[in-house]
Amino acid sequence: MALFKKKQNQEISISDIQLPEHIGIIMDGNGRWAKKRGLPRSAGHTAGAQTFRKIARYCSDIGIKHLTVYAFSTENWRRPGDEVDALMRLFKDYLQEAIRDFKDDSIVLRFLGDRTAFSPELLSLMNENEEESCNRDGMVLNIAMNYGGRAELVTAMQQMAQEVAEGSLKPEDIDEQMISDHLYTKGQPDPDLIIRPSGENRTSNFLLWQSAYAEYVIMDVLWPDFTSNDLDSALIEYAKRNRRFGGV
Repeated sequence: MALFKKKQNQEISISDIQLPEHIGIIMDGNGRWAKKRGLPRSAGHTAGAQTFRKIARYCSDIGIKHLTVYAFSTENWRRPGDEVDALMRLFKDYLQEAIRDFKDDSIVLRFLGDRTAFSPELLSLMNENEEESCNRDGMVLNIAMNYGGRAELVTAMQQMAQEVAEGSLKPEDIDEQMISDHLYTKGQPDPDLIIRPSGENRTSNFLLWQSAYAEYVIMDVLWPDFTSNDLDSALIEYAKRNRRFGGV
């Protein structure tokens, strides 16, 4: 478990700090991890999926209430066809395993993004996972698949425009809460902390509206190599931040 020094050389662990309620993770670096080892990119995604399972359960175990992971963006369809196909197979395998492996866990599974591009088989597995887990009372695990922050906002604006046209919504009633209520994360708190492994310094179109006041921690470790110790380090860094939300 990661530690840092207090004054007078007292060690503090994550059990001594206030944890964020909602963590977002941009799972980046799978391809570079594979390239460094002379492996196909699909091998990096497989290794990254294993890391995801470990980190998701660790977050649940330490008491994180909401975890959102960026699994596949709206831009990822531009990747080579064989890589996209490998990712879809990986998603299928994971969703099949999740129905079985999370059966006795308290984790609630939700999927963020535009589902229309996925195969009927994947859609069925996503729906089954959500239905099987909806009555659980533990951590909410959001998996962002075919997700993009801009696309999410466009969809929300279109829904509100339709409601205005139908007369069920007045333009003057549209405020920040109204917009939040039309996003995929409706009813969930905004992320307090967003972690980006791989050392890249971009938001990558992830939770653009929701992350307005999130703390970012950039870490120079590729996602397949990311461990619970790395997560502890990010949580401790977050705890050291002074979150003023625009105030003094």
